[in-house]
Amino acid sequence: MQDTAFALSVGSFTFLIAVIWGGPFLELLRLFKIGKINRVELNGIQDEKVGTPTMGGFLIIFPVLIVTIGLNLVNLLVPDISGRSILVPLAVLVYFGALGAWDDWEGLRGTRAVGEGLSARLKFIAQVLGAVAAAVAIAFVLELDFMLLPGVPVTFELGILYVPIAALIIVGTSNAVNLTDGMDGLAGIITASAFAAYGVIALLQGQVFLTQFCFTMVGACFAFLWFNAHPAQLFMGDTGSLALGATLATVALMTGQWIILPVIAIIPMAETISVILQVASARYSRRYLGEDRRIFKMAPLHYHFKLLGWSETQVVQRFWLVGILAGMFGVALALL
Repeated sequence: MQDTAFALSVGSFTFLIAVIWGGPFLELLRLFKIGKINRVELNGIQDEKVGTPTMGGFLIIFPVLIVTIGLNLVNLLVPDISGRSILVPLAVLVYFGALGAWDDWEGLRGTRAVGEGLSARLKFIAQVLGAVAAAVAIAFVLELDFMLLPGVPVTFELGILYVPIAALIIVGTSNAVNLTDGMDGLAGIITASAFAAYGVIALLQGQVFLTQFCFTMVGACFAFLWFNAHPAQLFMGDTGSLALGATLATVALMTGQWIILPVIAIIPMAETISVILQVASARYSRRYLGEDRRIFKMAPLHYHFKLLGWSETQVVQRFWLVGILAGMFGVALALL
């Protein structure tokens, strides 16, 4: 019970310090005119958001970094306050946040087309390198190279096979959350719910330190949502979305319950599948039907519902309801 109270307190403290420095951070972004640039493929659907400060992922990363390092400094003097194992997801958060910031900066000030960041190939290579490093650390430093299946009282040790699987999960989830980030509050609230679910799972496993980290992430995401609620004053950009997705995957891998990640992160999963189906249907129809036919009005999925007539607030709130229920179901599966 004390561990639960401490984890919730850490999350609340993280929220508080993030909200306090969020205002000055927002003014700093405005001062340097670090604002959103619309992408051509969105066909003007987000024109009203152009100029809103972006790279808001730093509002999540910095407080988590400060709190996590602070807890580990205390751990050097007083045992069992925090654990060094959470340095792995923290390193993933920082690495993918830096990669996302580089991508955001290139989109704002780079030499490529307006609104374009790093080349897809360069970004993918950087993601794979970071994911492989994280997978190796989880497997051979933390020795967590296993998989748990709901209802099966057996731990499956994967050995060296774990590394490519884990790397694929980290890269895939990072990009899935990146695709989800497109409406005010959507990516932040979905990932906060997913971190809360895995925080509960980690607590049930007795991974106290990982539980603390998960609720630190929840607190930071809530602080970001304070400024990202519709109409948004701040966007997370790739700085936040790439980092949140990769870190969520890392946490899932550390619990061994990564097989249920597509359930807990059902919204990012659905967003990714919608993009895959959209591209596949367009290519198939052009090749075999001689015309451009697509399954959705626009992908990722949240734009499809907006073009169907849902307001942005309706899309976000309904997706969030689905995300919460999926998180609850995921925790239930972990209890089997």
